[in-house]
Amino acid sequence: MALAHILGFPRIGARRELKSALESFWGGTGNDAQLLETGRQLRMRHWALQAQARLDFVTVGDFAFYDQVLNTLALLGAIPERFGFDPQKLTLAEYFNLARGSTEHFAMEMTKWFDTNYHYLVPEWTDKTRFAGGVDWLFDEVKEAQTLGREAKVVLVGPLTLLYQGKIKSGLQHKLDLLPRIVDGYARVLKRLREAGVRWVQIDEPILSLELDTRWLDAFWPTYAALVKDAPSLLLATYFDEVSEHAALLQSLPVAGVHLDLVRGPRQLTTFAPTWPQDKVLSLGVIDGRNIWAADLENVLANIRPLQEKLGDRLWIGSSCSLLHVPVDLANEHKLNPAIKEWLAYATQKLDELAILKRALNEGTRRVEDALQLSRARQSARRSSTLIHNPLVQQRLAELTEGHSRRGAAFCERIALQRARFDLPPFPTTTIGSFPQTESIRQARAAHKRGEIGHLDYLNRMRDEIRLAVERQEEIGLDVLVHGEPERNDMVEYFGEQLWGYAFSENGWVQSYGSRCVKPPVIYGDVYRPEAMTVTWSQYAQSLTAKPMKGMLTGPVTMLQWSFVRDDQSREVTALQIALALRDEVCDLEKAGIGMIQIDEPAFREGLPLKACHWPHYLDWAVRAFKISASGIADDTQIHTHMCYSEFNDILPWIAAMDADVITIETSRSDMELLDGFGQFAYPNDIGPGVYDIHSPRVPRVAEMERLLRKARGVIPDAQLWVNPDCGLKTRGWPETCEALSNMVSATQSLRRALKAEQEQARVSDV
Repeated sequence: MALAHILGFPRIGARRELKSALESFWGGTGNDAQLLETGRQLRMRHWALQAQARLDFVTVGDFAFYDQVLNTLALLGAIPERFGFDPQKLTLAEYFNLARGSTEHFAMEMTKWFDTNYHYLVPEWTDKTRFAGGVDWLFDEVKEAQTLGREAKVVLVGPLTLLYQGKIKSGLQHKLDLLPRIVDGYARVLKRLREAGVRWVQIDEPILSLELDTRWLDAFWPTYAALVKDAPSLLLATYFDEVSEHAALLQSLPVAGVHLDLVRGPRQLTTFAPTWPQDKVLSLGVIDGRNIWAADLENVLANIRPLQEKLGDRLWIGSSCSLLHVPVDLANEHKLNPAIKEWLAYATQKLDELAILKRALNEGTRRVEDALQLSRARQSARRSSTLIHNPLVQQRLAELTEGHSRRGAAFCERIALQRARFDLPPFPTTTIGSFPQTESIRQARAAHKRGEIGHLDYLNRMRDEIRLAVERQEEIGLDVLVHGEPERNDMVEYFGEQLWGYAFSENGWVQSYGSRCVKPPVIYGDVYRPEAMTVTWSQYAQSLTAKPMKGMLTGPVTMLQWSFVRDDQSREVTALQIALALRDEVCDLEKAGIGMIQIDEPAFREGLPLKACHWPHYLDWAVRAFKISASGIADDTQIHTHMCYSEFNDILPWIAAMDADVITIETSRSDMELLDGFGQFAYPNDIGPGVYDIHSPRVPRVAEMERLLRKARGVIPDAQLWVNPDCGLKTRGWPETCEALSNMVSATQSLRRALKAEQEQARVSDV
């Protein structure tokens, strides 16, 4: 009998209950007990859904109040020692200080989890790091599940992945120097889980989908040989790509089973299946944990049925990875085009798909013929739908040439024209785009959507917000302004709502980090821009000031990465379609008198394939898509881009090839460490390293930003250096925003005085 399970379930709640509870707790209107109760209710609800789908386990350990990596550190007692917290007595308030920072401490660094849009908190490794034990939250959750009579399968981030995804801060030559300590820490946790009656632990090692060097690969066998001695049965889970090159290693590891991602790596089954050991479970990730298209159930069955006779109850089926990356329940969508809705499956519906597959394998297809017939009809309807194809878009793609991805002049010529046009001071100050999305803004947007206020009233209220943002930027003394984006619900969804080929949901929320949730649009067909999307807002904002006003767009790669993308054509083709739509918008902004246009690409690095051998193809089309969107304008129009929360050093040649006149990047959480690569590479264009972390409520002092700017000057030539926050200010409040930006301007003025003094000293020395 084949068994069914999932690798994890979304923790935010179908109505974002966790977000509301977190923000109440942070805002002081909620307490520990209320937050803990919300977490308990969500876990109970999600376990009930898994039980109702007749999965063989409920997954425990996938819930976190902020991040599963931070949870793992708290469990092991390996929180950064610089905070001074007692790991075994860690409170919720201290847990959130680790993630969000405080007046006394910088928050832990945050970056993307492999190639997803989920952000994890980066472990900090030093020679003092210990794994001597921490909080008991996981063990409490196991008891909760067992009290309900559920068979609990616990999930843990694996020790090698945890080490690999961290950063050395001091005192270590290599991350694996900590391996003996971390193995001891995991062994203690696993022993306690076995003693608590847990029979299976899913231990996630997604680094196996990367190109690992020999030292990391050689660490797997001794690590797991040590861990299995006094542990429950271990299911080692890999995902996000195929791991065929590690077949011999995975088959030989002393674990009870291995999980493979057959959605991202369907061909690897032919490598593993013929020689799979008779004494090991083979778990197959056949339901997509990264996208929302309904599975082709008949095709899945055809691929896995031959294994059933060989493996029996050692064949497990599951989600490809955790369902963390998809929304919770399609039943909460009431406004989606019914034809498109029929093609989709959210996390709850994916449980149903697994239930159908399990029953078909164990009882025969005749018992689920109606479900299989419905799946067959949906797949056929999608393939033949007239909603998908747009001849005009196809024609424009066919007419693309190399000239569409080239600016008129080289950067050195363009920047001279731009400096003459804008006449900015040294170290120009700006922001990344968004300003606080206040409750008033959200209420006005919701009222407009409900039809409670008319379009003209909504337009005037948004104009009032734009005027406020411009006035405050003028008062603070910023050099290059933005309109603040009050009209935008999300940097991707806003555009998706205005492009053909996109659909948008009411409740398709996905966690990005902490309480931050996004609602990715659905790209179901060819993408086309029927009319201008941002021109009116930017033109109005520019009319309020004599200073340069940036037009704000989201780039083609980010529009792709942060959407649920159609799977019936290559991602490259879809990206080029989006690029052409954005190109039209860029040209219209320029015609409207906007001289600076920012095309944000925070997901550029995120889209990079996990294996370096696949990088060149992706980077070539990703760069081309950006350049198509950014070309077709005059040389004195300045193109900006923004990237954040990723490691860029290994792709700097391609970032330079994007040829944006100005790039702004997140660097404050790494203490400008990320900037070093740009300096070593001698990045040729202008660059604005972020000088404060906008994801923390902490307001940085002037001296702190001055220190970071001095570090930046040591890496980037003065003529190329801009000053800005790490990212947009949407999630912050106005008081802290104004204070932080005022401090940033004060730090910049200090820098300008220092530059002037240096120039005067140099002049005197020359004389």
